Amino acid sequence: MSLAFLVTTLIAVATPGTGVLYTLSAGLAHGRKASVIAAFGCTVGMVPHVLATVTGLAALLHASALAFEIVKYLGVAYLVYLAWMTLRDKSELVVDTAANTSWAPASARRIVVSAVLINLLNPKLTIFFVAFLPQFATGVGQMVQLSAVSMALTFVVFAGYGVFAASMRDRVLARPRVMVWLRRLFAASFAALGLKLALT
Repeated sequence: MSLAFLVTTLIAVATPGTGVLYTLSAGLAHGRKASVIAAFGCTVGMVPHVLATVTGLAALLHASALAFEIVKYLGVAYLVYLAWMTLRDKSELVVDTAANTSWAPASARRIVVSAVLINLLNPKLTIFFVAFLPQFATGVGQMVQLSAVSMALTFVVFAGYGVFAASMRDRVLARPRVMVWLRRLFAASFAALGLKLALT
């Protein structure tokens, strides 16, 4: 495993995108535990991309304009949906100490499902694995190993973002007007990322 691979992967993972944005939102909304769950969900969402790359399906997606467009616009639709839900769901970013200390399994499942869908419907991840990993892997075994490293870095970095957001939670939530603007900012960011993906 080369240093170039680690550095490039870390830069790609740390660059804010939909996964980071969702993890930050989860941390602000529900605290540290939720942010770690969101990071886990985003990491799990990478598994299908890894499997597709290893089995060669990703190359087919990369080569087929129609397949790429289908996945891309599913991703766009989901990001627009997240933007809309963030704007209209006033309970998404509300202080709830009881929920933070005694989590309902349904809440955790909802966060995991949303996080998985965010990365599952992101065709850029497939392109990343198709175009990037083969440069450093000489076989399937090494490709799986490098994919595992990418996933581990994703979880650590995303969890770090989320825990930081959770640490700022009390200060932010104490200001209702700040929360209103944060909700609008998250919604606008999801919409902007959707637009950016649509123009890819």
